[in-house]
Amino acid sequence: MTATDTDLTTGGAAGERALEAAGLRRRFAHPGGDVDVLRGIDLTVTAGELVTIAGRSGSGKSTLLAVLSGFDTADAGSVRIAGEPITADVPWQRCALLPQALGLVQELTAGENAALPLRLTGVPAADVAARTAELLEALHIDGLADRYPPELSFGQQQRVALARALAPRPTVLIADEPTAHLDAGTTPAVLSLLRAHADHGSAVLVATHDDTVHAIADRRLDLAHGTVAPTSGDSGDTVVGGLARSTWLDIPPRPEERHRP
Repeated sequence: MTATDTDLTTGGAAGERALEAAGLRRRFAHPGGDVDVLRGIDLTVTAGELVTIAGRSGSGKSTLLAVLSGFDTADAGSVRIAGEPITADVPWQRCALLPQALGLVQELTAGENAALPLRLTGVPAADVAARTAELLEALHIDGLADRYPPELSFGQQQRVALARALAPRPTVLIADEPTAHLDAGTTPAVLSLLRAHADHGSAVLVATHDDTVHAIADRRLDLAHGTVAPTSGDSGDTVVGGLARSTWLDIPPRPEERHRP
């Protein structure tokens, strides 16, 4: 199966503003003086677009993503998803987050964790099973569906959390370092799903240090000194490690999985 075989999101029409932020400011108290992490950030991601954010460690990427997804509140400014103000209880179908702190439920199996957003919204069991199975297979972890998080490597847990985020076909997907704990054999499957979901209508925003993720993006932004600025656009195939961008849309042969004892 390839990423494009999976029944993907049919989000907004291409070009529609799916994620909009205006004037975002976030300040944190510190014994040595308050720290302004976000300083009036304006940001738009349209439906069908994959945008990456680069920046050194500590530049505020995770803070920005937390504010954009409703997990944190800005001191000033606004965030809208498909024209509606963001809230702390925004449904997964509107905005799904893959955080660095994965938040998997330890008492649930990998498959149950991936299915959780669908079950919470009353999706029929047969549809839940089909969607979850498709995503786990696309991410090469279908054989681990009955394992619990402590029985998985961190990279495997990260892919379970990505399946959970993608399961409800979100209007906006926000991912924080989605390939940070993956090796060269498993990264292409993640890149394929990110790109394919954007191509099928989701607005995808990814914070990353990984050049292979930047290479599949439509736009790249740099975050520094609390502000964002565009780096470059992308038109046509980008070559990464000898592979054209379009090549990443086909998931490669399944790598050998390494399990914790």
